[in-house]
Amino acid sequence: MTFHRPQSPVYARRIMGIETEYGITALSEPSQRHLTPDEVARELFRPVVDKHQATNIFTDNASRLYLDVGSHPEIATGECDSLTQLLNYERAGDAIVNDLAVQAESTLQNMGLAKSLILFKNNVDSQGNSYGCHENYLISRHMVLRDISRKLMPFMITRQLICGAGMVAPEKTNSPARFVLSQRADQVWEGVSSATTRSRPIINTRDEPHGDSSRFRRMHVIVGDSNMAEPTFALKVGSTLLMLEMIEANFDLPNLEVEDPIAHIREIALDLTGQTPVQLVDDSAPASQMTALEIQTLLCQCAEKWLEHRPD
Repeated sequence: MTFHRPQSPVYARRIMGIETEYGITALSEPSQRHLTPDEVARELFRPVVDKHQATNIFTDNASRLYLDVGSHPEIATGECDSLTQLLNYERAGDAIVNDLAVQAESTLQNMGLAKSLILFKNNVDSQGNSYGCHENYLISRHMVLRDISRKLMPFMITRQLICGAGMVAPEKTNSPARFVLSQRADQVWEGVSSATTRSRPIINTRDEPHGDSSRFRRMHVIVGDSNMAEPTFALKVGSTLLMLEMIEANFDLPNLEVEDPIAHIREIALDLTGQTPVQLVDDSAPASQMTALEIQTLLCQCAEKWLEHRPD
């Protein structure tokens, strides 16, 4: 698809999409054999295969429904040009996958193969496997991704304070079970890279513009949590859009380059107060250290100033 938009940063930043991977499992009676994730996923997609002879299709609302690696059903929304539209499409994806799960559960029960089927919209299972909720933003080709990533990273590692899904992390050696702010914070291994599963980065640099490649590129964010609450979803995407707008417009943002983003994102996830100190790199930064909450507060103040100048 090619986006026919004026060559203006105002338009380049407004196209967005969400990819949501779901977990799925079947509960069995003691007398029943436990079904593998692959068996459950095949039953989930049976109506799709019967109708389309494929497990990778486009739905009536132009979203993509497919079976991803690891037997995860996934919905990738169509390209959206407003936050409200994206939220509607994301919720429609939930409904599509849930309808398939209800059908599969009924079939498995009637066949005596399972007691019930459970669909998860989370990011980590009980075995420690991770599956994601990826955000896609169309940005101008003239923007240098390395510069974007450097300016965006402080926001991305502290964003979990306002939109992390939260979870009870299981007990580990010398570490008791405890609540953490983000399910994905412990599942990323690099700040920026072209990998997605081998060494998950916060920002993925794979260049797939899904548009006119001379004018646009896609920024792929894979650190976000899946959100059930609509206000939290809107805050996650809306705040990121404002950050991208400010970076693209070369708006006056403070230098907050972070020394070790991967170590910090995990430390921040463990501190429900937001007072985790974040070490900054450059001498021109507001301070050598700022807390995670101070960084979010400062960037929020910048966004408020941006809204006074932002084209409507």
